[in-house]
Amino acid sequence: MSSMITTSAWVPRGFAAPFPAKYDFDEDEFDRIASLAKLKLDDANDDLEEAQEEDGTNGTNGGKKESDKPSSQNGDAEDIDIDDDDLKEYDLEHYDDDEEEGEGQSMDMFGNVKSLAYYESNKEDPYITIPDGEADDDDDREELQILATDNLLLAAKVEDELAHLEVYVYEDEADNLYVHHDIMLPAIPLCVEWLDIPVSKSNVEKNSTANFVAIGTMDPDIEVWDLDTIDCMYPNAILGQGANPEEEKKKKKKKKSKKANDEYHVDAVLSLAANRKHRNLLASASADKTVKLWDLNTTKCAKSYSYHTDKVCSLAWHSVESTVLLSGSYDRTIVAADMRAPEAKAPRWGVESDVENVRWDPHDPNFFFVSTENGIIHYHDIRNAPPNPSASKPVWTLQAHDESLSAFDINAHIPGYMATGSTDKTIKLWNIQPTGPAMVVSRNLDVGKVFSTNFAPDAEVAFRLAVAGSKGTMHVWDTSTNAAVRQAFAHKISNKSEGEVKERLIGVEEDQSSSEDEGGEDENGEPESMDED
Repeated sequence: MSSMITTSAWVPRGFAAPFPAKYDFDEDEFDRIASLAKLKLDDANDDLEEAQEEDGTNGTNGGKKESDKPSSQNGDAEDIDIDDDDLKEYDLEHYDDDEEEGEGQSMDMFGNVKSLAYYESNKEDPYITIPDGEADDDDDREELQILATDNLLLAAKVEDELAHLEVYVYEDEADNLYVHHDIMLPAIPLCVEWLDIPVSKSNVEKNSTANFVAIGTMDPDIEVWDLDTIDCMYPNAILGQGANPEEEKKKKKKKKSKKANDEYHVDAVLSLAANRKHRNLLASASADKTVKLWDLNTTKCAKSYSYHTDKVCSLAWHSVESTVLLSGSYDRTIVAADMRAPEAKAPRWGVESDVENVRWDPHDPNFFFVSTENGIIHYHDIRNAPPNPSASKPVWTLQAHDESLSAFDINAHIPGYMATGSTDKTIKLWNIQPTGPAMVVSRNLDVGKVFSTNFAPDAEVAFRLAVAGSKGTMHVWDTSTNAAVRQAFAHKISNKSEGEVKERLIGVEEDQSSSEDEGGEDENGEPESMDED
């Protein structure tokens, strides 16, 4: 069974509900889901009609003759002769007759059943002390509990042809990582962004704190789900064309337009970025070459921007100037634009190949990082904007990997600490010094091609790095237990125990039978390929 994790994201401690709620399927929810389901059915029928018109199947079916119909429709079927010698032994004439009960004396299972006491409900029975379902509810409640010291870890996963979002719970003190619940998705997920604001949730203040996630997929619509509700059937909100069933009914006879517009995306959503200062704003980047700004209070597109000439693949909001958005594209340019002035000329930088990811430096807001398909990281000063992209002069460049630099992250709590991941299947940790970056350690964590590397968001677990890739497995690496990391960042490590420290790599525990079949671990339970370069 082939599987892969395309992207992942952490949830900071303290935002998840201690006891997630079960999905409540009431009449209002039924009406909402019914309208969404009918919309999808109408879209499927429209696609089928368009395909039939293109292939000309409507015209070819009309030329069939009546003689082509099955013979059973031209006349009655031949009668079956039940007197046939071969059929007599089966006695088909009396096949449906009820069998007569034989004479005899009936015998009860219990001799004196009338003497047994009977209660209309279990509440009246003195021998039943636990109310119906209460024991099961308590067990389920305990299993779903999330502690204040737990982190949630979101992983967008594809298994064969099924796509879903797995919600992990990471217990650092217990060295435990497990799947808490999952969410089924309509298409291959490409990006996830955690939200701390409720979206389309009734009986909740719009500006209150919540635990939601926005998911971008190969479809042009963005789905927003409540992480504190399990077993949901449909998202709380859809950002895009699929959010207005009534309008879609009016337009269903018209041919669908794939042309970019100011209201919704028309191609895959490649990146999402939530604004932490203006919490109701969510930016999205798409293969339709546009960047869109969404108001989560209204679930409508507030503004659309066209800064690039090719697919826009990565976004990042400035930590101080909260209206400045950094965007990277396959047109090999990076733009830093103020969303309040869409008509103003925005500074633009150029790189040698397609952009993979962009990040602001969390410790100096005047600088930003860019990773490219050629495995190179560029470090730019926003104050030195070039007159044109070809004249870009980075502060430094780093050939971090020989293949595409598909994932990287900057530690928000430890200055100069950077992690990179590549399709060459390696993870590298770097120490960025004033003279430039220096590699601390390189590892193959046996996750396949690396698609996601993320440092944990809380100071207590700042050295934890979540890594996932083409093998569909999620690992949390406690990098503070690595000898080279302890030496490079000794001033930031609180646990400075003397002697040898065993390296920690936490993954999801598998069944013993399946792990024996795979045989991918050594005697100590660690992946065989976890070797230092």
